[in-house]
Amino acid sequence: MVTREADVAEIWEWLAEIPDPEIPAISILDLGIVRDVAWSDEGAVRALRVAVTPTYSGCPAIAAIERDIVRTLHEHGIEHVRLAVQLAPAWTTDWMTAAGREKLRRYGISPPRPRALAPTGTIDLLDVAPAANANQHCHPELVEGRDQEQAACPRCGSIAVEEVSRFGSTPCKALYRCTACREPFDHFKAH
Repeated sequence: MVTREADVAEIWEWLAEIPDPEIPAISILDLGIVRDVAWSDEGAVRALRVAVTPTYSGCPAIAAIERDIVRTLHEHGIEHVRLAVQLAPAWTTDWMTAAGREKLRRYGISPPRPRALAPTGTIDLLDVAPAANANQHCHPELVEGRDQEQAACPRCGSIAVEEVSRFGSTPCKALYRCTACREPFDHFKAH
């Protein structure tokens, strides 16, 4: 293996190709868990340091994510990789990208609503787009005082939904059912 000091911007591009092991429709960058990438001197060698913040401290996917990061970087010729688990500040769903939220919705998972509102008190409508056939339903982000945890059906866009179970297919998701189209779906819980 030939070690080379790749440009950090190039490394971010490589990391953007790594899917989340629990939700392969989004990358680990879409999820917002990679916090920093930087070259550092590790004694006699130059190493790439990658800081990762798990979605929660007991996340079972973190070992797979770390393994995928190291494998990807080794495949691109980076021999010395140092992973750092950064627990503070704690991960929040606000770190998810707008593209990641849209990928979740298209995959059939209701994305969490961003907690950080723009100074005008509005949310960018591109951040959580309604389903294509949602014209008969109000857009979930436009409901005054709407609970941040309120889910919207990723299939029809309706906010007429009910929680079936607080825990869905993974601990970070809850199981909901749409009362408009009757379809069940996962909702990624806001943290």
